[in-house]
Amino acid sequence: MKKVGYRFLAILILFLNISFIVFGGKPFTFVQLTDTQLGFGDYQADLKSFEQAVKQINALNPDFVIICGDLVNVPNDTTYADFKRIQKKLKVPCYCVAGNHDVKQLPNDTSLTYYRRVIGKDYYRLKHKGYWFVVANTQLWNGEVKNESEKHDRWFRETMERAGRKKVPVFVAGHSPIYVAEPDEKPEYFNFPTEKRKEVLELLVENHVIAYLSGHAHKLILNNYKGIQLVTSETTSRNFDKRPPGFRLWQVSDGSATHQFVPLEL
Repeated sequence: MKKVGYRFLAILILFLNISFIVFGGKPFTFVQLTDTQLGFGDYQADLKSFEQAVKQINALNPDFVIICGDLVNVPNDTTYADFKRIQKKLKVPCYCVAGNHDVKQLPNDTSLTYYRRVIGKDYYRLKHKGYWFVVANTQLWNGEVKNESEKHDRWFRETMERAGRKKVPVFVAGHSPIYVAEPDEKPEYFNFPTEKRKEVLELLVENHVIAYLSGHAHKLILNNYKGIQLVTSETTSRNFDKRPPGFRLWQVSDGSATHQFVPLEL
């Protein structure tokens, strides 16, 4: 993106903040970043892309960042140390989602324990300016993980139903897209299992969800399910649809949410 367009985004964020002061609303911005996946391609190139994303995000100064999974390609002390070193350069809060490369396609005790020790919680809820952000571990929906999947399911349902009773607007963030093209498509690597997909979609519709954010597919996927935006963003590592690396900047105001792509200035 040329510097003129880059400055325009910064001015837009400033305008939203002024609108909050003048008109009494609660607008805010946040970034949807996904699949930093250090080591997915050339390791040094992936580091550079993540560094550049952090630089541009800091200049835009959103309220926070959500990284929708696959923080690294192969989780180990070295890759996670590099990830955390760059992540710490962000000047705003950053919240991580567990991806299949972080905790395995079907997690186990070892992969979950390691992620939780090094990165933190793999599912949790955030509150921000009257909105809830519910971060799910979609890998626990790929199959039954003993002592984990049932607990995660119960937490997710109770959290969503509580938001519904309170009439709180909600964003849900996960790693895998719920579906790619059609709600009734066959289950495969890039979507949810059929029954879990139906269950989650029903919960989103019933409980005031504005959008579901994801990564994993390494391409842009935009769907709308009964008024809910389903947004799978471009990555900072490599995109299979030949789109440039980058992230999505979301603007939220008065219960509505819009987003735009910000390409990396590499």
